[in-house]
Amino acid sequence: QVRLVESGGGLVQAGDSLRLSCTASGRTESRFTMAWFRRAPGKEREFVGAVSWASTNPYYADSVKGRFTISRDNAKKSLHLEMNSLKPEDTAIYYCASTGAALGQVFTTTRAYAYWGQGTQVTVSS
Repeated sequence: QVRLVESGGGLVQAGDSLRLSCTASGRTESRFTMAWFRRAPGKEREFVGAVSWASTNPYYADSVKGRFTISRDNAKKSLHLEMNSLKPEDTAIYYCASTGAALGQVFTTTRAYAYWGQGTQVTVSS
């Protein structure tokens, strides 16, 4: 199985930046697509961004385009989310996710992802 662990969350002020990381371990020989989702209290889990193994077509939700950047380091088996110009509405638990097959494309729905981390809390104050 694949294990994903997020880190880097915290409390910041509006306009600040934050970098989230996700480290993968276990059966990671396949070229999985990886993604970030987030869930605010009382709301549905929301797609944030995704990137294929080759990083050829990163894709973002409209709400974060131009502010967030997703990247991965396959040698280190890590995924990152650089968040800039943070807003209070970005407050949520952020989850790292991975597909269970080498699909070579990105997906925006939770059903496409087989593995999930436990999440890291991001709180943005005004």
